[in-house]
Amino acid sequence: MNTPLEHAPSRVKLMSGDDYRASLRRYTPRVFVDGREVASVVDEPAFRPGVNALAFTYDYALRPELEAIALATQASRNRVVSRMLHINASAGDLLNKLEAVRVLCQETGCAQRYLAHDALNGIAQAVARIDNAKGSTEHRARFDAYLAHVQDQDLSLGVAMTDAKGDRSRKPHQQANPDSYVHVVERSGQGIHISGTKAIVTGGPYMHEFLVMPSRNMGREDEAFAVCCAVRVDEPGITIVARPAGRPGEKLEHGDALFSRKYGQSTAVVIFDRVFVPWERVFYAGEWEHSHVLTYSYATHHRHSCIAARAGFGDLLIGAGALMCEANGLDPATRSNLRDPMVELIKITEGFYACGVAASVYATRDEYSGSFMPEPVYSNIGKLLLATQIYDMHRIAHEVSGGLIVALPGPDEDHNPATAARLSEVLQANPDIPYDKRIQTARFIEDLTASYQGGWYSVISLHGGGSPAAMKQEIWRNYPVGTKVELVERLLERGVLHDEQRAITRNRQPGRCCDTGCTVPGQAVMVPLPASRKTG
Repeated sequence: MNTPLEHAPSRVKLMSGDDYRASLRRYTPRVFVDGREVASVVDEPAFRPGVNALAFTYDYALRPELEAIALATQASRNRVVSRMLHINASAGDLLNKLEAVRVLCQETGCAQRYLAHDALNGIAQAVARIDNAKGSTEHRARFDAYLAHVQDQDLSLGVAMTDAKGDRSRKPHQQANPDSYVHVVERSGQGIHISGTKAIVTGGPYMHEFLVMPSRNMGREDEAFAVCCAVRVDEPGITIVARPAGRPGEKLEHGDALFSRKYGQSTAVVIFDRVFVPWERVFYAGEWEHSHVLTYSYATHHRHSCIAARAGFGDLLIGAGALMCEANGLDPATRSNLRDPMVELIKITEGFYACGVAASVYATRDEYSGSFMPEPVYSNIGKLLLATQIYDMHRIAHEVSGGLIVALPGPDEDHNPATAARLSEVLQANPDIPYDKRIQTARFIEDLTASYQGGWYSVISLHGGGSPAAMKQEIWRNYPVGTKVELVERLLERGVLHDEQRAITRNRQPGRCCDTGCTVPGQAVMVPLPASRKTG
């Protein structure tokens, strides 16, 4: 019999933030930003906020008090790995992932690295389905070997999924320019060559590798476009055309930098020109009939993660709004005109986050891969709520803060001998809160909600992970309307038998119960992290 010591999982050597920055120097991607070629991504000021955000995800994983959510044991390897690179084996894994992403985005606004988790889980489900259909093991074996590689190296992966798409009314094979979608242009005994364009790659310049994935369902004629593989960011033939991360190019302010100068997110258009991919890095190529599996599974995982990401952003607005009320000399506890909007902001944030919790609790085990999938209805409802309510979140932050957040004189006046003293006297409100602290909070809220960065958060929340229309489609497709119809028909004593061909009764859900052995009696499902759980 093995001893407990022999069963103890091994641990990967995790990188620190500085290790991550150093690792980027080992890559030489071809990157352009603001019309010029970048010599060194890690040294490029336009990308510094994005590099900082990724570096934080590495540093937080090394903090002992966060280990329960930052790390996970990959049971198939009995190895402790980063949660951002882990394949979920239980509903508890999904709950911990949700909490991990929220903590990360409380600090960074958008941590970006969690997209790798969503893509890896989606690919795991797709390759398992393909192998089951073929009666083979090759696709899963390639993916498992790649998963071990990225886990052991603690890499950051960019998700290259959204194609340029060209004419949206036409399918991939019907496009006038085939490079509007990534596709296979050549096959050989050694591998494949791919060409085409991915239009929205989060964090593209400062990733280690790209996961190339199809962005839509495919037909037989689209076989060449049904390709899923992994490539290094500096493979010959790859060109990355990026936008700056955050607001690094604006004039520096005195004192502490604004939020978006510290943290931000770059997105990139990635062009592939006959890029060679060896077979060991090709997870599938040509299996068009299974493309829907990956697009659906990735979208569900990613929308689940987006819920946590925007909850972390909501936490920033809640904290800043409360600070602004205090700095203005007002207490929401005694002022309903402030308490009501603050509670509304809390309700919005915790409301869509609760959908993420429900999606985790009601998660199901994928019959082919054995991994766990968030419940799709709750995942899509949560993402739909945040997508449409992000504008309300901004409005409420403005409502409780007042017009000062956009009416302040420029920060240079804080240090102008002719104006500074007088401004500090007349613009202080609460005598217990210094002028500079009030103004700092006002500029923080401006940065998050009434600047380029605020507009960016709105659009990325609306369209990131798919449009609201796509979420509504998934909600309707998966919601058990049939159960509700048959409930009413039973109460009306119609005596109607279930008909599988009847459109409104196809989706049914008889109900769910908690697995008897899911928790020890008297033990909570989720427990508080240690008291030192601060993110700064």
